[in-house]
Amino acid sequence: MNQNLHQAGVKLLNALSRNADLIMQVYLSGTLHESEASPGVIDNLKKLGVLWRPEPGAPLRLKKAIRNLLEGSLHDERNRQIDTNIGSALASLKTLAQHYKEALHNHRYAEAQAHLNDLAEHVYALTESLANSVRTLFSRINNEFGYVASIDAKIRENELAQSQVSELLSQLEMFRFDELSEVAGGLRELRHLLVVALQQSFSRCTQELSMAQSRLLELLGRFREFRGRTRLLKGFLLHMEQQPDFVPANYANHSQVPALFNLAKPLLQPAAVDVNRVDHEQDLLLLVGRIKALHRTEKPHDEERSAQAIDVESQGQVELDDKAIHQAVEAYFCEVIDTGKRLTALQYLTSQALEFDPEVWIYQVIGGYQGLAEEDRQYFALEPEIEDHPIFTGNKIVRDVELGLR
Repeated sequence: MNQNLHQAGVKLLNALSRNADLIMQVYLSGTLHESEASPGVIDNLKKLGVLWRPEPGAPLRLKKAIRNLLEGSLHDERNRQIDTNIGSALASLKTLAQHYKEALHNHRYAEAQAHLNDLAEHVYALTESLANSVRTLFSRINNEFGYVASIDAKIRENELAQSQVSELLSQLEMFRFDELSEVAGGLRELRHLLVVALQQSFSRCTQELSMAQSRLLELLGRFREFRGRTRLLKGFLLHMEQQPDFVPANYANHSQVPALFNLAKPLLQPAAVDVNRVDHEQDLLLLVGRIKALHRTEKPHDEERSAQAIDVESQGQVELDDKAIHQAVEAYFCEVIDTGKRLTALQYLTSQALEFDPEVWIYQVIGGYQGLAEEDRQYFALEPEIEDHPIFTGNKIVRDVELGLR
C-alpha cells in the first residue's frame, strides 16, 4: 500500500467535504468569482486539482475529473460531457452555438446565457481533454515506460503510444476553423470560444504531438538496440552454460576463416593531390605557403644584390611632362570660363597645337574635372561623347568630352 498516495487521497476528499457548498456552486454556475471565497481556499483547491483557470484572465472552473464525478453521481443530463470523439465534440459545439444564436435572436437572454455557459464548458472540457491526453503521453515518454520491466514490453508500449499519437493527430484534422468561424459569425463570445480558444489548444497540441513522435521514434530505436544486445548476451551466456569448456580457437591457423576474422591489414596506396577536389584545398595552400617561405629564405645572388643605376633625368622629364599637361588642363578650363561657350577637349587640343596623346589628354581632362572641389565642380558640365564598341557588345568607347558652364 502506497502511504503517500493514501494521504493525498484523504487530503483531497477532506477538501471536497469542507468546500462542498463552494464546489456545488461552481458546478451549477460554471465559474467561480474569486471574491466569493478566501484566497487561501482558492489556492488550496487549485493545488489539489479541483479548480483550474483555462486561460489568463478567465474565471476559475472545475476540473474535468471533478465534474465527471458529480455528473456521474447526480445523473445530471444538463451538463452532459461530450464524447471523446473529436467529430462528435465539434458537432455538439456547433449545435450549442446554433441554440445560442437562436435564443439571442429571439431576445431570450437568460436561455442564451445558459447555452453560452454550456458551450463554454464543452469547449474548455475539450481543450482540457486534449491537454490531459498530451500530458499523460509525455509522462509515459519521459520516464521511458518505467512501469514495465522488460525491453519487449517497453517496445510494445512505445508502439501503442505511437498509435495513440497518430489517432490524436487524425482526430485533430477534423478541426475546420473556417466552418467554426462561419458558425460564430460576428458574435464576439462565440468567436472567442470556437476560434480563439480552440485554435490555441489545437496549435499547442499539434506542436507537442510532433515532439512526442520524434521522441518515441528515438526511444524505439534505443529499445531495439538494447534488445539486440540483450539477445546476443543471452545467447552467449546460454552457450557458455551448455558448453562450459568452450575455448575460442585460433582462426588464423584454419583454412576456412570466418568472415568476421578474415580482415587483411590496410595497404598504403600511392596517393597524389587532386587539384580539382575542394577538400584538398587546405593542403594545397599549406604546400604553396611553404614553397613561398623557401623562396623568401633563399639568399639572392651577388648580381641581384648589386646596386642599379637610376635614371634621374628620365624621371625629371616625366615630372615635367606631367606638370605641363596639368597646366594645359587648367588653361582649357579657363578658356571655357572666359568664352562661356562649350568646347570639346580634342577641339582645344587641335586649336592650341598641343603635342599630348589624344587619349591621355581626354583622361587628364576627366581627372581634372573630378579633382575639382565640390563647390567648383557645380559650375561646370562635362558630357562625354560615347559610342558602342564595334566588336564587343556592351563596351563603350569615349571619343571626346565636351566641357561647358552650367
